[in-house]
Amino acid sequence: MESLEQIRDRLLARFPGAQLVILPNPGAAAEHSLIIDPKFGREIALFLRDDAALQLDYCSNATGVDWLDKKITDVKKTTVPDPAGGPGKVVEEKSERLEPGYLEAVYHLYSMALKQGPVVIRMRTGNRTDEVKLPSLTPVWRSCDFQEREIFDLYGIVFEGHPDLRRLLMWDEFKDHPMRKDYVAPDDYEWEPTPHDQVLARARAHYPATPAPEAKP
Repeated sequence: MESLEQIRDRLLARFPGAQLVILPNPGAAAEHSLIIDPKFGREIALFLRDDAALQLDYCSNATGVDWLDKKITDVKKTTVPDPAGGPGKVVEEKSERLEPGYLEAVYHLYSMALKQGPVVIRMRTGNRTDEVKLPSLTPVWRSCDFQEREIFDLYGIVFEGHPDLRRLLMWDEFKDHPMRKDYVAPDDYEWEPTPHDQVLARARAHYPATPAPEAKP
């Protein structure tokens, strides 16, 4: 099977305007992945599926990842000359900047025809708030259907072109996305039929006050 670098280079030749970046995996499996440009997401997926040398005809898994905003510390080193002609003094200037967070959809692709894979591809949203749309790959790999619905439900990625995008695990009226890293679970577990342990302790704060019993004469 072609290396991920070879696949990237062929994609760049086929889609010269696309942004494609290899993301190394430092783990023992060394399962590196390819970040693909969402603007070309559907076209790239079709290429990966239909290319004779790849034939990645099966998506075994699709999942979401939430990346929070991150503070980055930049260090700039400058050398202050020594008036006496010495080697000078190195001074560090530190500055902080905020790297906006984003959501990510990750797909593991295999070729059942050629018995090869996986090829891992990723698509990233513009941010975690109002730029959370990605192209659905369900029209390319039918197995993405429920998995993209789960990502939508738990992370909030809106997959454009999905044939039936609606919540899968949470109920329709649910307003949040429980797998986001900054999700805060509610204290009111009134929907829990038999609260217990920590759930019971948190739910009791929302129980109506019980009047104290009257003293007997």
